[in-house]
Amino acid sequence: MRKLILEDGTVMNGNGFGSERSVFGEIVFQTGMTGYQEVMSDPSYCGQIITFTYPLIGNYGINRDDFETIFPSLFGVVVKEHCEFPSNFRNEESMDEFLKARDIPGISGVDTRQLTKIIRENGTMKAMIVDESFSTEEAVKQMKETDLPHNQVETVSADKPYVIPNRGERITIVDYGMKNGLLRAFTERNCHVTVVPYDTSADEILRQKPDGVFLSNGPGNPADIPEATETVKQLIGRVPIFGVCMGHQIIARACGATTHKLHFGHRGVNQPVFDKKSKRTFMTSQNHGYSVDDNTIMSTELEVTQYSLNDQTVEGLKHSAYPVFSVQYHPESTPGPEDTGHLFEEFLALVRKEKGEKTNV
Repeated sequence: MRKLILEDGTVMNGNGFGSERSVFGEIVFQTGMTGYQEVMSDPSYCGQIITFTYPLIGNYGINRDDFETIFPSLFGVVVKEHCEFPSNFRNEESMDEFLKARDIPGISGVDTRQLTKIIRENGTMKAMIVDESFSTEEAVKQMKETDLPHNQVETVSADKPYVIPNRGERITIVDYGMKNGLLRAFTERNCHVTVVPYDTSADEILRQKPDGVFLSNGPGNPADIPEATETVKQLIGRVPIFGVCMGHQIIARACGATTHKLHFGHRGVNQPVFDKKSKRTFMTSQNHGYSVDDNTIMSTELEVTQYSLNDQTVEGLKHSAYPVFSVQYHPESTPGPEDTGHLFEEFLALVRKEKGEKTNV
């Protein structure tokens, strides 16, 4: 037996699976009905304990093709029920076997509906997965005295640059914790991709002569990486830029806007976003705990292009003078709807336009 202890003293008992070690992190909830493998391997969950709201997780197992990173960085998993004997033609191991191999603890038998209601009401908070013998009072004391990590981007970003060669547009990706799906989106479009660490300087990026710069997703608070904001500030106006998730927030901060922590974040594959230009609603895949402050946009050169229909938070931005735009969600899906995959085409069209204008000068 194991137990989940929340910072507010709430205790939920359950059965352990995966690793047997105790873990401390920020507890969040994810609303997708499928895609648990992609979720667990998404670097944006670094430092977090994921509560899956769908009651049965693991029924189609784990396979080699659906990972979003080689080494998952989530801290723990909470489910109502995990499937011990998955059935699918691509299945290679169970969820329990996967978590054991990666030393990630899980707890099942938890009332995840009740847990989600607690998080929605009280907001994301610290939590621990521990053995049933662990003192609840001691756990709460430890959580109150211990800060959550602030170096998530540094933890999951690439250590050094690498190249995936091709003959198309030269795109430099700044890796704040990039998912494989984003990399696939560019390689499938024949782009020559150079991936650089999160703290690469603007001068070093421009030395690579990129046709465009892409700012990836990533975990944590954008305020924790001010060097990234400074780099993007120096890149704006010198090269086309497209940012998603963390990249979206970094663009906003580079232009003078601010960001804030959401009460419980957006994590799921069913988030409706309204596009102001087309007057269309898109279903999107999201995973973020911070948002751009809407009331700080007016004092910048940015304009809001999209907003969430759930809570009216900023979901899209565009620069009024330079070829720079961003979205808060994941247009590559993985997992989730593919409604917004066209944004990669729009970015590459912008890149080709800028290349043509420079060639004609």
